Amino acid sequence: MTEPARPIRVLLADDETMVRHGVRLILRHADDIDVVAEAADGHQAVAEAAAHRPDVALVDIRMPVCDGLSAIEPLLALEPAPRVVMLTTFGDEDNVVRALGAGASGFLLKDEGPQELIRAVRAAAAGDAVLSPGVTGSVIARMLRGGAGSFGPASGDDRIGRLTSREREVLAMLGEGLSNHDIAQRLGIGVGTVKTHVGAILEKTGSTSRVQAAVLAHRAGLTS
Repeated sequence: MTEPARPIRVLLADDETMVRHGVRLILRHADDIDVVAEAADGHQAVAEAAAHRPDVALVDIRMPVCDGLSAIEPLLALEPAPRVVMLTTFGDEDNVVRALGAGASGFLLKDEGPQELIRAVRAAAAGDAVLSPGVTGSVIARMLRGGAGSFGPASGDDRIGRLTSREREVLAMLGEGLSNHDIAQRLGIGVGTVKTHVGAILEKTGSTSRVQAAVLAHRAGLTS
């Protein structure tokens, strides 16, 4: 008899108690998600993550004492490191760009619906980028203009040249914002194979996240 999969372990970091309470209540409706710890600032987030080893850390960008941006590097230095998803609001694109440049797996607007929040946690745990559609376009535009959180030279030709033809296909689809599952369906290959390709793409291009790889795809002209 096959044992059931372990629930996705989540850390919530936000200085507003009501926000944490609301997020916890939403995630409680998902049988495959377990909120294992909470924190009110970045320092607490790192300490709680070290103690509870979450798979995903939902981290508010703006917190007192130590904000979410300052917590990204120490969170990602943990072993094992959680996938870090930033909680943000409209108009905070500069900080989102900085967060993605530091290696965050994506960003989620605080006013997203319950199902979107649950999907985001599952996507992050599966290794997909988490991008709120409402601000994705403006964030990518700022990255392409070379603003905060620089992603290297405008031309990615040298890094693209290291990829196989299949890896370039996958990179183009990352630029479209497709998930591993969507890429697998479009190419007619397994999700595990897609994950292997994505890992190779990140290593060969020096990207620290799928989002950085997506920006590279745009800069290299792989997306329409």
